[in-house]
Amino acid sequence: MAVKKIGTQTIKLKNPPSILETATITGSKEGEGPLGQYFDVILSDDLYGEESWEKAESKMTREAVKLAINKANLHPDNIDYMFSGDLLNQIISSSFAARELQIPFFGLYGACSTMTESLSLSSMIIDGGYADYVIAATSSHFASAERQYRFPLEYGGQRPPTSQWTVTGAGAALLSSSGNGPYITYVTTGRVMDFGVKDANNMGAAMAPAAADTILRHFKDTGFNPNDYDIIITGDLGKVGKELAVELVKKGGYDISNIYTDCGVEIFDLSEQDVHSGASGCGCSAVVFCGYLYKQLKAGRFKRILLISTGALLSPTSSQQGESIPGIAHAVAIERSV
Repeated sequence: MAVKKIGTQTIKLKNPPSILETATITGSKEGEGPLGQYFDVILSDDLYGEESWEKAESKMTREAVKLAINKANLHPDNIDYMFSGDLLNQIISSSFAARELQIPFFGLYGACSTMTESLSLSSMIIDGGYADYVIAATSSHFASAERQYRFPLEYGGQRPPTSQWTVTGAGAALLSSSGNGPYITYVTTGRVMDFGVKDANNMGAAMAPAAADTILRHFKDTGFNPNDYDIIITGDLGKVGKELAVELVKKGGYDISNIYTDCGVEIFDLSEQDVHSGASGCGCSAVVFCGYLYKQLKAGRFKRILLISTGALLSPTSSQQGESIPGIAHAVAIERSV
């Protein structure tokens, strides 16, 4: 009997896991943005001393995980499980990092929704009594994502105004069955939504319906409303998708405009950094949460937040075959104290 499930898509955790520590590694462009002061490591070289963008991304994941564990005065041997994924084929950034770390590994693919997917599953496994320490992580890299999904950097193609800039960054959060918070208290798992958007340079529009659907379902399942949160923040919609999400949620009966923002809008200065509609990538919500949001929670400036990472479930093959872009969004409620 699913005693912890409320409504149709939400779980209320009876033993909410504590987020002991987080760690972030970002590229230089991210470090120059408005949130740069909240990141642990800012790279001066986006190759991170490696021979390829893909190796650099995997190194970011590995080092972010190690840093989060070290902050808690623990060792990888103390960690029961690692949940991680990324945007690359066969999630090589995460799996190659796990190869080095030797932590029991669950590989995930939720596109840019992977941060909250990993937080969700980590929380559930701790709440169920199956683990004491779990690391949730993800990463993305501008150059590796461009090579896989669009064109090599050397191509120099022009980007339309609706396009977004893939974040170079990795975030890791160490969850525990004990600790002083912040705590993950609710998990709302998203549904795959598809409104027929086919433009791979307008992923905000493709993902906005899934974000709105998950936010509305969270409110209906829990009985909460926007006033119950200090901030509601999506992962990777950018300016275009953010505006669409507000409209769609309002049509569902809730006005979130006063407390809502998007990680893809916050991480860069849209007027100065030439990122068009904003940021995207697994690393976007990962570093904004593990950096800025986590530190605001620890300082008591936020008491309760709703984080919704959003993913576009396309591949080069599906786009070449004329498929539309399905979207997914997972939400976690995080509270300063319980």
